[in-house]
Amino acid sequence: MVAVVTGSSRGIGKGIAEELLKKGFDVVLTARKESEQIGELRDKFPGKVNFIPVDISDEEDVKKLVSFTEEKFGKIDLLVNNAGVAPRERKDILEISREDFDYLLNINLKGTFFVTQSFVPLLTKNEKSRIVNISSMSAYTASVNRGEYCISKAGISMITKLFAARLAEYGVSVLEIRPGIIETDMTAKVKEKYEKLISEGITPIKRMGKPEDISKCVSSIADGNFDFCTGTVIDCDGGFNVRIL
Repeated sequence: MVAVVTGSSRGIGKGIAEELLKKGFDVVLTARKESEQIGELRDKFPGKVNFIPVDISDEEDVKKLVSFTEEKFGKIDLLVNNAGVAPRERKDILEISREDFDYLLNINLKGTFFVTQSFVPLLTKNEKSRIVNISSMSAYTASVNRGEYCISKAGISMITKLFAARLAEYGVSVLEIRPGIIETDMTAKVKEKYEKLISEGITPIKRMGKPEDISKCVSSIADGNFDFCTGTVIDCDGGFNVRIL
């Protein structure tokens, strides 16, 4: 079994890659540069870790990723679109520049779309393959100081439905996981704020999520437990999605 996990140098992506490695997958990991954590995975799972530096907003990088995977494995069973960035600077939506907007959407949205499109020929070589898109509770939650991020994640929700509709005839299911407040490098700067909101009841489950919470969802999808689902959203958010009176 072969999986490709984008944005897997740390945090959620690294957690997903490690979980799949434990299950015996050969995993192609990508990031803009190799991290110490990827080196640790190499040592822990010798011969199963394949790293290639990729900026998913770069067309040539995506071509190199697909070519590398095809030459080494010939097909893939699972594509996990996790790569994404936060705004370089949080700005009110009245102050976001075109450069800010393009930087983030070129990676989070456009990059995810074309990575998915590019891997379709390798996914459809199997009787059954799976795509998992990691979006965010920001897909439906308005944060006016990082609007471009919210737009990118809402767009990933539609990417999920579009490819689910298009690829079902080929035996490819497409699911979306929406993480909530997860303890990663991306949230480290605002951890105190989030912990206060959680203690005040913003989520019924009163803790921040961990990368392994997301990786367990991906693991279950990889096991085929959701094979009668496509276009489906899994909210892994401590119950943030629950509307409470």
